[in-house]
Amino acid sequence: MAQLPSAAVDFARFLAGLTARLDRRSGWLAVFLERDPDGMGACLAGSELPPWDVVDALLQDLAADQGAAAARTEAAAARALHAAATAAHDGGPGAAAALARRLDVMLRERRYTAERLQELTAHRATATTEEAAAALDVDLAWAEDDHRRATARCAELRARADALAAPATPAPPPAAPERPTSQAKPRKRPRGGARFAGIAEEAAEPAGPAPVAPAPAAVRGARFAGVAEPAGEPAPPRPGPEEARAAGDAVARLHALRAQGRGGEAHVLLAELAGWPAPRLPLLAAELHRAGLEADWATLLWEVATLPPAALVAAADALAAAGRGADARQLLRQGVARPAPEIADALHLLTGDGRERQARALAGAYLAVRSPEDAAGVARSDPDRLVPLLLDAARGVSEERHWDLVHAFRVAGVLA
Repeated sequence: MAQLPSAAVDFARFLAGLTARLDRRSGWLAVFLERDPDGMGACLAGSELPPWDVVDALLQDLAADQGAAAARTEAAAARALHAAATAAHDGGPGAAAALARRLDVMLRERRYTAERLQELTAHRATATTEEAAAALDVDLAWAEDDHRRATARCAELRARADALAAPATPAPPPAAPERPTSQAKPRKRPRGGARFAGIAEEAAEPAGPAPVAPAPAAVRGARFAGVAEPAGEPAPPRPGPEEARAAGDAVARLHALRAQGRGGEAHVLLAELAGWPAPRLPLLAAELHRAGLEADWATLLWEVATLPPAALVAAADALAAAGRGADARQLLRQGVARPAPEIADALHLLTGDGRERQARALAGAYLAVRSPEDAAGVARSDPDRLVPLLLDAARGVSEERHWDLVHAFRVAGVLA
């Protein structure tokens, strides 16, 4: 431990002191120890940093055992020490690459938990006995918790990656994760499922080229991706009254599900809404904000970011055309957090279908947040087609990015 940064040591000591005050046989601590004993041990040793939602859950245990006042006293110290340890971990060599790999893992975990929620909800709707329904209710509660934690961890990792990409800009603290309405102990669940800190899964991932997130370049020219619009390109279709009614009805259903505490069904509905036609997305945004469901809008954006690239670009285009440029840029930043081969496949598909504007938009978004070296990895699969496309898109980001890309392509041997 002496070789670890002092901030990591300080947080590990705090975490050890906190867990020493808790009952290891019950509560969230028991869940974490059962589901991922090695990961929890690494966090207690200081070699790994637990996601904030794990720390928050342990504070809930403390509140249940020793009262809310004790938990409030420790929460402020936990926040400060966790932030300092995060900075220490992210200040080491290779931190940007490690964060990018872990974000890829957590995005896949988030997609899996959303699919699991949808599957369990469908089974619950067809349950024929009270016993089966009760068992499925327990599974649904755990699946919702897994999905909520995966969503929070994606946001936390993205914030850390953004802070590394723009070190001169102070990073905002994570939006605190949703707290349960009561401090009841979690029910015991079977071993397995999502591991609590996303640590072991990363080790199983192929290393691939180490991505280094660059400082975001100034974008220009495009509505949302720094890509010049081709002359005569039609704007995205504007939604009509029917789409407006559908969006209003959907948000009313979502609001009712939230009011009734039916969170699992609410998540399934959000996953369904993510697949709606792109012109309806700005309407959903407006209705969700009007209903006070801003957190659900953030979740919906994450769901849309996992769509196939063509649908992702169409959604971002619709948001930008409706004046929601910040949401469009956020959506694309989330959507390009994919391995280079996936981006390459998407660009092949779009250009092969004659959708040049969408291909340029996706390439521009990728180049705005990923390194030139990452882009060289994308181009390597088909230099003849992808090198001109990426270089053209880079000019729409900035001249500096264009010349950086030329250099990276030459170093990688994909450009003479």
